[in-house]
Amino acid sequence: MNVRTAVEQLRDVARRTVRDAGLPSGPPLRPARRARQFDVLVALALGVVTVYYGIDNADNVVVREIAPGVEHVMARPSGPGGLAFMVTLAAIASGALALRRRYPLAVLCIVTAATLATPQSVLRLTFYAFVIAVYSAAVYSPYRVAALAALPVSVVLVGTSGNSVTPIVPNEYIALLILIPMAVAAVGLRTWKLRTDEGRTRLSALEREQAEALRRAVEHERARIARELHDVVTHNVSVMIIQAGAARKIMKTSPEQAGEALLAVESGGRAAMTELRHVMGLLTMADEGEGTDEGADPADAAAELAPQPGLAQLETLVARVRDTGLHVDLTVTGPSRPLPPGLELAAYRVVQEALTNTVKHASGATAAVTVEYGPERLRVEVTDSGGHPGAAAGSGRGLIGLRERLAVYGGTLNTGRRLTGGYRVEALIPLETP
Repeated sequence: MNVRTAVEQLRDVARRTVRDAGLPSGPPLRPARRARQFDVLVALALGVVTVYYGIDNADNVVVREIAPGVEHVMARPSGPGGLAFMVTLAAIASGALALRRRYPLAVLCIVTAATLATPQSVLRLTFYAFVIAVYSAAVYSPYRVAALAALPVSVVLVGTSGNSVTPIVPNEYIALLILIPMAVAAVGLRTWKLRTDEGRTRLSALEREQAEALRRAVEHERARIARELHDVVTHNVSVMIIQAGAARKIMKTSPEQAGEALLAVESGGRAAMTELRHVMGLLTMADEGEGTDEGADPADAAAELAPQPGLAQLETLVARVRDTGLHVDLTVTGPSRPLPPGLELAAYRVVQEALTNTVKHASGATAAVTVEYGPERLRVEVTDSGGHPGAAAGSGRGLIGLRERLAVYGGTLNTGRRLTGGYRVEALIPLETP
């Protein structure tokens, strides 16, 4: 049973290997016009050199001394037929290099066949083209599996079919063949260094742009949060004015009720001063031109008198989200107590932003909202079970706004994916001891 399983696994591996050999690992290379022109020039130059070599060596007999007193006679193709055969091989092997980037494997097969058909006495006709074809197949072929299989086969075939006593490279060219790769390597290293420096410069510029975009987003969110806190202060001051007016009218007739109204004025004043302190701590010099009320519409000014939402409105928020089809559970633990309006607004915005992200990016999920009143901190957590795959990711600006909003009150925001799937948003806000 184990042997049969092993054989089946090997068969599956072989089947997948054969299947993958015909699949490209990337898109086919589409060389630029300059690259095509360069390949044509290389093919033309190599073709001229090798054809001249074939014509020059027709009807020649080469005698090599392979050992003291031992000579090896190599007769080269002769006659019109031999000359035409050599010229044809040189033209095919060199001409195929014009397509070495577009069809590297096909060029390798053609040049390998031409090299194998070349007589050993004139192997230089096609050998240099074979070297270039091997390099091109290794670098440019999108069929990586097929290339890795074809390269060693071609090299072994050409290597084993040659004659060990036949010199491939003449002695006078050895120094040239050493210096040329060194020069090419030096130029390549310089080009690589220049491109690396350019890439590093572009990366630094991109990082600066991202930092600037993040700074602008933070400033925008701070200005928006400051405007909302300004609305809270305005609401408290409006309540103070109404309570003070009522206390003035009933001061003589109902002193006790007037005292209660003045206590409400005092409480509202303290709350307004607390929120105003948070606003002043949030605004920066860069935000002085944002969020001003110059030229404001009277309707907008009247809307500022409306109270901002707080934790008491979470039930309404959850009900609205449920109407969209998202199942949401709301749990409140711990003894609830009055909190500063700005702090409640921050907690409310955390729940609102988290549920909005769940609706937009986790279709089909279920969500749970937990509000925990602790002795020293308020904990707000929103989790979801994760939606259907393929949902678009958000820009992250909402989380930036939440962090800035919580930072006003010394709070922290923790976000991330859950091990069981889905997403989790947790806000921890310190509370003043009553």
